Parts: sequence; structure tokens; C-alpha cells
Amino acid sequence: MKYVILIGDGMSDYPLKELNNQTPLEVANKPNIDGIAQKGRVGQLQTVPENLEPGSDVANMSIFGYDPQKYYTGRGPLEAGSMGINTSDDEVIFRCNLITEDNGILADFNAGHITSKEAAILINTLNQEFSKENNPNIGEMDGEFYSGISYRHLFVKKGSELASLKTTPPHDIVGESIADYTNWNDPSSLMIKNIMLKSKEILENHDINKKRLSNGEKIANMVWLWGQGLKPSMPKFKDLYGFEGSVITGVDLLKGIGVFAGLKNINVPGATGYFDTDYKAKGKYAANALEDNDFLFVHIEAPDEAGHAGNIEEKIKAIERIDKYVLGQILDEIPQYEDYKIAVLPDHATPIDVRTHTRDLVPLAIYSSLKKDFADDANIYTEKSVINGSLGIDKAHDLVKKMII
Repeated sequence: MKYVILIGDGMSDYPLKELNNQTPLEVANKPNIDGIAQKGRVGQLQTVPENLEPGSDVANMSIFGYDPQKYYTGRGPLEAGSMGINTSDDEVIFRCNLITEDNGILADFNAGHITSKEAAILINTLNQEFSKENNPNIGEMDGEFYSGISYRHLFVKKGSELASLKTTPPHDIVGESIADYTNWNDPSSLMIKNIMLKSKEILENHDINKKRLSNGEKIANMVWLWGQGLKPSMPKFKDLYGFEGSVITGVDLLKGIGVFAGLKNINVPGATGYFDTDYKAKGKYAANALEDNDFLFVHIEAPDEAGHAGNIEEKIKAIERIDKYVLGQILDEIPQYEDYKIAVLPDHATPIDVRTHTRDLVPLAIYSSLKKDFADDANIYTEKSVINGSLGIDKAHDLVKKMII
């Protein structure tokens, strides 16, 4: 038996006046995804518990079969797992964005999608400046930065009390005053605020930013620390569900969940986690991975990035490319295994008009080769078409159990 869960990150949306009050899912040409809904069963999932923020970390942990109420400690620790960063029990891991600050405003949460090569140089500079060896006056602000991909990095610092700080995802406050979200008074919070402000002093006139500015690109002149926590303790996926499995994604967060779950991460050349990700390569690797894996999670970030950017055209393109190049190649190969199930869903909505994640229920479609004669009445896969489906409304952390029974 083969199982595939295909996650189009942030794929669902609200009706848009630019699309005649339709959603991107309603107007996108996606025959393969629609086919899963037409031949299978549909319903809705709650991917984010009411008391947790609607982030990709919480939502995808749920989809992977782990109740975030039990296992979630923060986004930073999950990404650390994917980067092979080992931390002690009293070290707190922050997600660290390179951002663009402009006159006290958080102007861009991803610094114009700075390249990984440029970002690595900036992160190395921060480590030099925040080192007690190079800067004995840095005091309690010392910690270690770890370079990731593009604007996505990590910062690790001792002090378990830091895990309880109230921080805000930068993609939620683009265009807003930084001061409004760093209005802290306690010593621990002030220390983190000072690290962010100190980073601006260090990065503002860096050669990398001078070059980017001269090229008309957004600069990476500050870091934003958020999503912090201690490393989680999670049971292995095989121990919970009895299956080996793999993950295909271009995002460290998802890779980190895979690491802690004991799943194999399959690295795909050209998987960037952005609009330019290599959809064909992801589809090819996913189709080939079926031979050695009983359970396969395939994640594509691009629709979420389009939602954050408010880019309708790119969101529609991303959905259509997922359908054609990723799901299409999976569907070409999976029938040879006779018995299989495929689930299609977003982890959360990232509506164009909102430009951030919401906790709306997400549409789910599951096709099983074992139940070829049973299907719901959905003719298309959309936010509306699944509402009355036979799968009903369920919690996302039960999805894996629902698929294997």
C-alpha cells in the first residue's frame, strides 16, 4: 500500500473581486487535483487548534500526524532539526529573518528574497560582531547565528526563560511600525530587542547591502527574531503508524518535522521554496520515491509565498504547476502499485487580501484505489465544494490515521 499527502502551502483563499468573486482554486486549471475530488471523498480539516497561532509549523505538524498541543515547542527548533543543529536543554532556538527596515517600518519580511550566498556573508558578519572574542562589550547579547536559505536563518542563545517571550512573525506585520511589536519591558525581551537593533547598526552599511541598493534591490539591514522554543521530543512516525516514510520540500521547517519524526528528507535540486522552485524535479523525485517509501509527504511552498505577496497571478500559476508537474507525475507512476491513497490539501489558507495565514478550515480530498466505486458529489476541488463531503470536519492530526485505516 502506498500513501501520498500532497500539501499546497497556503493554497486556499477567499473570493476575490479581481476573479469575479472566485478563489484562485476555483479559476485555476487543475484537472488532476479536481480528479482526486471527483473520484474520491472530500471534507474539511482544522489544521490549527484555537489556542495556537496559524503558522505553517503548527499546521504541518498536525498534517504529519502529531498533535501540536502535545509536541509543538516553536518554529525555530523544528528548523534547527533540519539543519543538524544540536542544542542543549537550556538553549532556545529563534527563527531569524533577514528583513528590510525603513524608517522604523518593517518594509519587507524577506529582504527581497536575498540570495543564500549573500545572506551567508551577512550572517557570518553578525557572528563575528556578536562574539565575545571580537566584541568583549557585547555582554548578555552574545549568541550564535546559523545561516540557512535565502532570508531564513536561526539564532541560538542560552536561557530557557527566552522560550516564553511573546514574539510576532514578521510576515504578519509588513508595513507596520517595528516599535509597536517590540514594546517590551522585561529584561529578557529587552535583550532580544537590543540584538535586533544592534544588527541594524552592523548590517546597514555592509558592502552586500550597498551593492543591492545600487542594483535597485531591497536591502537586508536588520534581523527579526521570532518563533522561538526548546527542542521538541516527538515519537517516531514508524512507532506511531507502522510505516517508513519520506518528505519532499524546499523548506527547512518541513524538513525539521521530518527529522524529529524519523522520516527521510529527500533533497531535490532546484527546490527553492519560492515561485522559481523546480516543480518538474519535485514531481519526478516524488514519483521515483514511491518505490522505496510506503508514506510520502510532498510539500510545495509557492502558493503561500504568492499569498503573502498579494500576487493573484503567481498563486494561480503555482496551483496549476503543482497539478501538472507534481501531482501529474505522481499519478503517472502510482497505479503500478495497485493499492494506494492520495490526499490533497493546503496546510492553511493564505488569502491574497489578508497576506498572512488564517485559521480557516482547509479543503481536503482523498482518493483511494481500494474504493473506486465510492465517491462524493464534488465535481471540482475548491473551498466550497468540500463543505458537505462525507469526510466531514476533522482535526488534521488524525489525517494519517484516517488514511491508513
